Amino acid sequence: MKARKKLPKFRSEDQERKFWGQADSTDYVDWAQAKRVVLPELKPSQRTISLRLPAMMLAELKWLAHKRDVPYQSLMKVFVAERLAKELRGPRPARD
Repeated sequence: MKARKKLPKFRSEDQERKFWGQADSTDYVDWAQAKRVVLPELKPSQRTISLRLPAMMLAELKWLAHKRDVPYQSLMKVFVAERLAKELRGPRPARD
C-alpha cells in the first residue's frame, strides 16, 4: 500500500486549483476506496453569451418553443446539446 501525502491547507480556491493542476492526486487520495456520489442539487455552471441570429430564424425558434410550451432559450439549449452529442458520437474528421 502506497503511503499518502498530507494535503496542504489552501488559502483560496485559486491556490487549490493551481495545486491540483500540478499535483498527482494518487499521491494524496486512494482512488480504490473512492465511492460514487450523486449531487442532485449541483447545477452546472453557465455562461451568458451573445448570439446574433437572423430575425426569421429567431421567429421560427420562438414559434417552435411556443408549440412545445417551453422558453425559446431552453429549446435552443436542447437543440445545441443534441447536435453536440451527435457530432461527438460520429466519425472524427482527419486533422492536418
